[in-house]
Amino acid sequence: MSKLRILYVASEINPFLQTSKVADFVRKLPQAMQERGMEIRILVPRFGTINERKNRLHEVVRLSGINISIGDEEKPLVIKVASIPNAKLQVYFIDNEDYFHRKSVFHDKQEKFFEDNDERAIFFCKGVLETVKKLGWAPDIVHCNDWITSLIPMYLKTTYKNDPIFSGAKSVFTIYNNNFTHKFGEDLVEKARMIDIDDEKLKHLKTGDFAGFIKTGITYADVVIKAEENYNEELKKLFESENIKEINNEETLIDSYYDLYNELAV
Repeated sequence: MSKLRILYVASEINPFLQTSKVADFVRKLPQAMQERGMEIRILVPRFGTINERKNRLHEVVRLSGINISIGDEEKPLVIKVASIPNAKLQVYFIDNEDYFHRKSVFHDKQEKFFEDNDERAIFFCKGVLETVKKLGWAPDIVHCNDWITSLIPMYLKTTYKNDPIFSGAKSVFTIYNNNFTHKFGEDLVEKARMIDIDDEKLKHLKTGDFAGFIKTGITYADVVIKAEENYNEELKKLFESENIKEINNEETLIDSYYDLYNELAV
């Protein structure tokens, strides 16, 4: 059997940025899978809190230059790359001046949730898929982590389903207890829309809230994972009606995901 190809998509990764459990998880798991013979790619947003000089990020010109549509607007996609110290892993960073150059992640200095975090998430999800296409690297598994990646499983089952790069890919969506209370405007649906996506496929996003993003990920992912033991009440209610696996035991985490990837790729 040829090497499994795993694409990891996440909001953050150590040592470049850590605001939650996601950063440690996405640092640990890809390296463990690479050591077990799998081929790995990692994509995260280039939030402005990441110091480019200190972390030696540099632009990948051959991958940059695509325009990503957000509703009626188009925004230029810039791709940067850096290596993880003491590991044979590279991280690709999705960047755009309008969305990712502010010196904070999801909140301003007054702890107010950015009004355009929906656009930032949409840009990131679309940018990830276009970057992988340009890489010409066909993943067997696309492992999405946290709410900001939740639209990728939908895009894989619709707009990109017949693309030769993604036609054989299965998606995993891992959910963390990183909720927000903000509600986005009614235009969220139009911003997220792509080819082959009608209103029915976007129905969960009409609520404009955190649960809408999570429900969309759950609906379209091939496997959904609970990464933590404790969740807020909203998520607990959501989980009751869904078929969700639990993988949150640190001692068996690597083996559990290794087995899951191999089962999915059959």
